[in-house]
Amino acid sequence: MFKYLKNDLPASIVVFFVALPLCLGIALASGAPLFSGLIAGIVGGIVVGSLSGSQIGVSGPAAGLAAIVLSAIAALGGYQNFLVAVVLGGAIQLVFGFLKAGIIGYYFPSSVIKGMLTGIGIIIILKQIPHFFGYDADPEGDFAFFQVDGENTFSEIFNSLNLISPGATIVAILGLGILILWDKVLSKKARIFQLIQGPLVAVVVGILFVVFTKDHKFFSISAEHLVTVPIPDDAASFMNQFSFPNFNVINRPEIWITAFTIALVASLETLLCVEATDKLDPEKHVTPTNRELLAQGTGNIISGLIGGLPITQVIVRSSANIQSGGKTKMSAIIHGFFLLISVILIPRLLNMIPLSVLAAILFIVGYKLAKPALFKKMYDLGWKQFIPFAVTVGGIIFTDLLVGIGLGLGVGIVVILIKSYQNSHFLHIEDKSNGKHRIKITLAEEVTFFNKGAILRELDNLPIDTYLELDVRKTRYLDNDIIEILDDFTYKAKERNIDIKLISELGIVENPLSFIEFFKLRPKTP
Repeated sequence: MFKYLKNDLPASIVVFFVALPLCLGIALASGAPLFSGLIAGIVGGIVVGSLSGSQIGVSGPAAGLAAIVLSAIAALGGYQNFLVAVVLGGAIQLVFGFLKAGIIGYYFPSSVIKGMLTGIGIIIILKQIPHFFGYDADPEGDFAFFQVDGENTFSEIFNSLNLISPGATIVAILGLGILILWDKVLSKKARIFQLIQGPLVAVVVGILFVVFTKDHKFFSISAEHLVTVPIPDDAASFMNQFSFPNFNVINRPEIWITAFTIALVASLETLLCVEATDKLDPEKHVTPTNRELLAQGTGNIISGLIGGLPITQVIVRSSANIQSGGKTKMSAIIHGFFLLISVILIPRLLNMIPLSVLAAILFIVGYKLAKPALFKKMYDLGWKQFIPFAVTVGGIIFTDLLVGIGLGLGVGIVVILIKSYQNSHFLHIEDKSNGKHRIKITLAEEVTFFNKGAILRELDNLPIDTYLELDVRKTRYLDNDIIEILDDFTYKAKERNIDIKLISELGIVENPLSFIEFFKLRPKTP
């Protein structure tokens, strides 16, 4: 893991700056103590990062769980009761891992995963526009279309354009310029510009801007536009920020229902993120999904025990890690230590970082996930790839992550059904000699109940006085539903003067009396 420290250390700094406002913002959006988001980020980095088999995935509090957490805290009677559900949710994730449920992650189509990455990239940009202009009514990490502040993604942007903060906007533009210059020019000029990352320089410039303009009437940035890390007065007050679960409520059914909901949603988000990060990974590592569930379950147990929010692997942080050159899990682990050390030693310095500069960093992350060229590439692949991709993108923008993925997956399944309907057989009209149609149908290698409609249509469309050759020599799996359709067709064939010639590995049969009886004799394929 230490072999690539020169790559992982700079990447961990970028991930730290991306994770810090998201940890705080997600906690705020969840109605939880701000420190709970930082706990989840620290545990996600150090504990889950150490146990995970993912080389470039980064875990922490997830925006997709914010609405669940918000309602659960109220329904369960307080945050300490909710923490019991987090601990139990982690234990359920361990069970998922031992049962090897991680295999589910491999069943999401590539078009949907690419749509997920693109949709998240677009939503990052849209959600950061208000923060870029110094309008922070909605907390960082609220990625749903309908926001916790009562607005939606687009109305929030329009509001921000009417309430621009000059200082925040200027420093955001400066930061964005530094990031683009660093990425496109300086990083290619000298090694030093690869070791010192552009985001770090942008943040330092932001802090200096805050220091030098703090008394200026026009350019000063007010406290609500800066990072807000809790500042303890002493060691005792720092320790008081930790909450502990109230296990006296463990026998309440609603605690277990919430725990299972957290385990299921967190596991799905994690598996989706694993698939997405593996696609982004330049080294093309394959993350062991069952091990990931075990790591996430352990992380959630520990997070819940010390007052943290639920944890998942998170695509925003993971993609920032990849884009910044992270090579191994050390970048995720180090970012966790940065979170821990900084909230203990330098919380006042952190509270001088403008949110607008962090928005500029996230702009770059979002753009790299949602490059316009990807839309053209997906379109060129054909409608079977583009439609699930586009639906996923739209679903994520106008609803939330899991709903968008569900819509894309549903469309993907419909596409599969359509192609199965089309590809069940080949139809060859050979000739029409002697006044009798001669038609040959060759069944595909696998014919399932999905293909019932296509085969029924072809058989019903056969004209009277037809000689039908039905070739099943290449068919290795023939569903019982299809055999029943063929068997029923023998009665219609007699009425319409249709002769059937069945060509199979067992031989050739003219007008078989029963397809059911015939295929009972069919040898089982290995």
